[in-house]
Amino acid sequence: MAWVRAWRAGLVPFDEVPDAVAGDEEHLVADAPGTWTDVPLRDALPTLARLSPDEIRLVLPAPGDPRGLPGPGDFTGAALLAGEAVVAGGLGLIPQVRTHTSGSGMTWETVLWRFYPLPAEAPAASLTMPCAAEAEAELATALAETTAALTRLDVAQWRPELAGALAALRRPDGATDLPPGFDPRSRRLFARAAVLDRVLALAEHAAPGGAVNGYEAQQRDAALRPLTTACRRALVAACNAPLRP
Repeated sequence: MAWVRAWRAGLVPFDEVPDAVAGDEEHLVADAPGTWTDVPLRDALPTLARLSPDEIRLVLPAPGDPRGLPGPGDFTGAALLAGEAVVAGGLGLIPQVRTHTSGSGMTWETVLWRFYPLPAEAPAASLTMPCAAEAEAELATALAETTAALTRLDVAQWRPELAGALAALRRPDGATDLPPGFDPRSRRLFARAAVLDRVLALAEHAAPGGAVNGYEAQQRDAALRPLTTACRRALVAACNAPLRP
């Protein structure tokens, strides 16, 4: 929701936001205030038009790490299950990827965002969330330790693309997908964490085999766990960073 925050800060026009969020996918919204059926993302975004950028926060919770969530309730339970949510004032949004299959066997995906009302006594979503500087330091430490651990496990022998991707993360990368208004540190942090997120998704789907056995796979998972946590915290810190004109 970084683009929504930039829109509310007056840094990007509304017309750019739906396409920036959705990309090539179809995004629909369910249970938006004032609607009776699913509507396109563009039609639901005006619901957030009265919010300030600081009222819109990305949350990437995980079991045992519910930071940023408002407490027990339907929204918190659904957010923990999805692993991704947005807190927007008194409302919460959670995306769900839906896979469809046509009669001819073609498959495609759509994203359904569902609105949830938040309790009036919900605490601030920014509670205990790291700043970009803290998250950047944590990510660098976790990346170095994980790379060393995977080297000891000889991951390059059984998953060379994973080892190569981790090595590439050490090289400077000026790319960014954040909209205007974010400072250079947040842009750098987001770029690195976004690539790392894709690397971790690759590792998650790497089935044991070849030179790796079940025990070694468990060691790999244990090595990646701190890096996964650091990556989530980095993405949250980058996307929720203060905006500047």
